[in-house]
Amino acid sequence: MLIHPWDAPRDDDEWQRWLATHDFGQLAVNGPPGEPPHVQPLHFAYDAERGEAVTHLARPNPLWHAVEADPEVVLSVVDDYVYVPGPWQAESGTPPEHGVPTSLYASVQLRCRAHVVDDPVQKAALLNRQVGHFQPEGGSASAAAGEAPYGRLLSGIRGLRLEVTGVRAKFKYAGKRSEAVRERIAAGLADRDGARDAEARAHVLRRQSV
Repeated sequence: MLIHPWDAPRDDDEWQRWLATHDFGQLAVNGPPGEPPHVQPLHFAYDAERGEAVTHLARPNPLWHAVEADPEVVLSVVDDYVYVPGPWQAESGTPPEHGVPTSLYASVQLRCRAHVVDDPVQKAALLNRQVGHFQPEGGSASAAAGEAPYGRLLSGIRGLRLEVTGVRAKFKYAGKRSEAVRERIAAGLADRDGARDAEARAHVLRRQSV
């Protein structure tokens, strides 16, 4: 992923705060020689203090063989993406039809060392962490090895602790454009009011004010 200086996060807090609320991504794992990588969509819970993300998958998932063969993986998250029409990007003195269309988006890629969790007690603790992230209000019973209602189901899954060893983050929101163009983009997103337009507009305005 190419990251220009104007697209780079201001600090670690920027991408960590974003990742805390963008918790669905794709886990990429090297496949066998001559085969493409395995890519698994999944929910995860990122823990900035521990420097790891936790998740789980069904035991029959073919990804496990690849993880055990090579635990160096990448968890990729992309969201708040929109298409920007060319005329919105035309600088002063340039005909609107000469403006260059582009995409705006946020992306965080976590390089991780994967640790497979098979111990029932540890799996239960991992599941409780993940559910606690998605359901802070509660409402579901805690998982506990050998106890109802989830204890008997633990054998059907394997847990994953993804120890973060590197981070690449990008917030591509017209950072290289003039203030006039950024304001035009923000106005255009507000008027269009399509899927993810409000989120992208908030990034444009927030990064413009820093």
